[in-house]
Amino acid sequence: MRIDSHQHFWKFDPVRDAWIDESMLNIKRDFLPKDLQSILEKNKIDGCVAIQADQSTEETRFLLDHSAKNRFIKGVVGWVDLCDQKVGDTLNDYAKNPLFKGVRHIVQAEGKGFMLRDDFQRGIAQLKDFDLTYDILIYPNQLEEAITLVNKNPDQAFVLDHMAKPYIKDKKIIDWSKAILALGSFKNVYCKLSGFVTEGNWKSWEKSDFQDYLEIVLKAFGVDRLMFGSDWPVCLLAAEYSQVLEIIEDFLIPLSDADKNKIMGGNAYKFYKL
Repeated sequence: MRIDSHQHFWKFDPVRDAWIDESMLNIKRDFLPKDLQSILEKNKIDGCVAIQADQSTEETRFLLDHSAKNRFIKGVVGWVDLCDQKVGDTLNDYAKNPLFKGVRHIVQAEGKGFMLRDDFQRGIAQLKDFDLTYDILIYPNQLEEAITLVNKNPDQAFVLDHMAKPYIKDKKIIDWSKAILALGSFKNVYCKLSGFVTEGNWKSWEKSDFQDYLEIVLKAFGVDRLMFGSDWPVCLLAAEYSQVLEIIEDFLIPLSDADKNKIMGGNAYKFYKL
């Protein structure tokens, strides 16, 4: 089964979605399951995991509602307030829905030290009680914090989104690669091959721009802890869905069919218990 482990849906709201600025006009509109289904079919992708893009309980309900109506959406990674003292009650309610697979917080927008706050740590520590995953969304300068986070929570299943958004456009790799290799040493951490096209030059990227970064995450996480993700529709800022898929499939050519199948769906199926 081929699974896209990372994509988003939204009904565009200019206030809520203020992060979509004037440089992003082609994603400044609604993106709903009906828009994605034919794309997945065309690219021979069997299903997807819908990931939160807004930090609200309304967002989580929105994604769960769509997943209930569209069988190709195999799971949802939603948002809950992990810093809330009563987060356990919220997690208990959501975990009753078999399509609710995990939680994400947009940590890339938070200040230094957020992941190490006592209230956030308390929330993270409760996820495993409900068999829920956690998606780590950060920038490279937050990788050291992420390493401390996962070290404190060895029984929690984590996945790093977008390879921690390396500075591909600026060709910076040394510090990022050291931290990625350190994070990959924790066997409870997976990584998504996603979000990389928008870290390159949107208008003039070449496939070769991404090769070294992809090789580092393959070295760090191995074939058993990597998963393909399109980051649709955000990827459309730099590439069509088929182009993102082609970059990954070309990168995987040297691997065996069994290893390709793991990265293209098997690992996501296992990690999120789809």
